[in-house]
Amino acid sequence: MRDSLATDKPPVRTRGLGGAPTPRQRMNNALRGLPVDRPPVWLMRQAGRCLPEYRLLRETHSFRELIRTPELAAEVTVQPIRRFDFDAAILFSDILVVPEAMGQGFEFRDQGGVEMGFVVRKAADVRKLNNQGVCERLGYVAEAIKLAKSELGERTALLGFAGSPWTLASFMVEGGSAKTHLRALQWFRTERASFEALAGKLTTAVIEFLEMQIAAGVDAVQIFDSLGGVLPAAEFEAGSGRWMREIVGAVRGRAPVIVYSKGTRAWSALEGTGADVLGIDHEIGLAEACQHICPGTGVQGNLDPALLAPGVPPRVVAEETGKLLEAMRGRDGYIFNLGHGVRPDATLENLKALADTVQNFV
Repeated sequence: MRDSLATDKPPVRTRGLGGAPTPRQRMNNALRGLPVDRPPVWLMRQAGRCLPEYRLLRETHSFRELIRTPELAAEVTVQPIRRFDFDAAILFSDILVVPEAMGQGFEFRDQGGVEMGFVVRKAADVRKLNNQGVCERLGYVAEAIKLAKSELGERTALLGFAGSPWTLASFMVEGGSAKTHLRALQWFRTERASFEALAGKLTTAVIEFLEMQIAAGVDAVQIFDSLGGVLPAAEFEAGSGRWMREIVGAVRGRAPVIVYSKGTRAWSALEGTGADVLGIDHEIGLAEACQHICPGTGVQGNLDPALLAPGVPPRVVAEETGKLLEAMRGRDGYIFNLGHGVRPDATLENLKALADTVQNFV
């Protein structure tokens, strides 16, 4: 699914100083399906949560302050790079900044999770949302990207991201975090016109948001369809796939696009998004997933995040990481990652074991 992109842009230089590629070169080549010396590595939710330097910032700043203050967001973005030298950093932000910029704010509940400012329940609620001028209201994100790029330089790749229209709509219809998100699925089935109006507005906003991030300097973008698996395979295309395909089609010529749809097994619809790379969750074996993905599409994943938890010896992390690397040996376009985000209780020793194993893989 990447042939047009690979020919639109010249290949990134494979070798850097001393004959070795820089992490950024390695990541950019893998994103384009070109041969690399070893798979690049970055981790979803690698910025923050388990890092002591992030926790120190959280003692004096709220999460919202961190994402809305460019200097702080850039600092959190580069913290894991200083510690582990991953091949790519991912911008520190949140998928819900897009609904917020459209007029539906969010707050963090005392008991955990998020609560939206109001619940989208009917067509009138969708009409209240304004997807015009979203990038102006999210200008702080572009500033954070520029600051992070300034520190990362040419050595480390920087990824931008946004939530998929389906996942964002799910939070908006549920009114925040939920155990099942079945209300969104029911709304999709019974209020299809209202759902499509909302998804259309979100698609326009996400396209503009990702274009802004690319213009600010990110090397690639990831679409987080974190609730994609809520949709049965037969309904995935209508609920999520078609909207992501529109987004990918709009931005793919400007930068590579990774689509991560957790729990989704609608392989044809996932391929149909046109993504350069498909992220795979840890509930399926990577070798099995690859049987459904054409060789021209990159693959990202999919170590179980539970392996990073306390009580798991670093040697076990190294062993399981090595098994994944061996299973994907010889497949161009493979990017090492977790099957979901880094857990808050992940230990630094286990993160280091993972990073060291990938970085020393030959």
